[in-house]
Amino acid sequence: MTTFPSLGFGVGLRAPHYRDFLQERPPVDWLEVHSENYFGDGGRDLQVLERLRADYPLSFHGVGLGLGSATDEFFRAHLDRLAALVERFAPALVSEHLCWAAIPGRHFNDLLPLPLTRAALARMIERVDQAQDVLRRPILVENVSTHLRFRADTLEETEFLAHLARRTGCGILLDVNNLYVNECNHGEDARQAMEALTGLVPGEIHLAGHLITPDSVVDHHGDRVAPAVWSLYEEAVRRFGPVSTLIEWDTDLPAPSVLIDEAERARRLAQQIGTQEAVSHG
Repeated sequence: MTTFPSLGFGVGLRAPHYRDFLQERPPVDWLEVHSENYFGDGGRDLQVLERLRADYPLSFHGVGLGLGSATDEFFRAHLDRLAALVERFAPALVSEHLCWAAIPGRHFNDLLPLPLTRAALARMIERVDQAQDVLRRPILVENVSTHLRFRADTLEETEFLAHLARRTGCGILLDVNNLYVNECNHGEDARQAMEALTGLVPGEIHLAGHLITPDSVVDHHGDRVAPAVWSLYEEAVRRFGPVSTLIEWDTDLPAPSVLIDEAERARRLAQQIGTQEAVSHG
């Protein structure tokens, strides 16, 4: 299986924090950005990324490719723009989502839930193979949070991802918060979901905050990581070892110090587990 670099503990870079990172170079191991924000031919976003790449490894995390879409109408143009960006910056990691985003004549630019069927798996295999050929590198595919499941589903989400990884050589981006959100919304077992990845090691882990509403739990990336998600992260580290870990925060952005504090908490937890494992095997 494909091996991905171990980057340590990073945070998502968002435009309101550009000045802080340019002036202070906060102590995080790496930065992740949304690929589509840098598709322009010029401007401040690209200038900032050019300056920061000298000090931080980069990860490009896409939200618009829509790998599972049934139509090819928007796919290749989007992929070509991503390929140009990847060639320019040579990021350490490139990732996308297990979702669809387009129908003929319309691109939704959203992470829409994919039926977990053999037909959808075949489509994803085709698309991931195509993306990796164009990008000339393996990508990571992330599990998503959803508010529904389909009656036609025949696979669990992480089972689907495991098949995809073994068939294409892609990696898995394991979003631990999404596992918890889906556990709450669908009555699924997040720890059992991780068991479906036995024999595979995620190339990256995401941690984020969520919002609890009367109707469902929403993956809003607008708060600190919840205690239940930290518990699942501990399970993930014990199971998979030291995997590149990112703190995602997209709404109600706090000061960078808050994101760094969350990343340092993840680091301390992973180091503690590593020490425990070393002692138990000593």
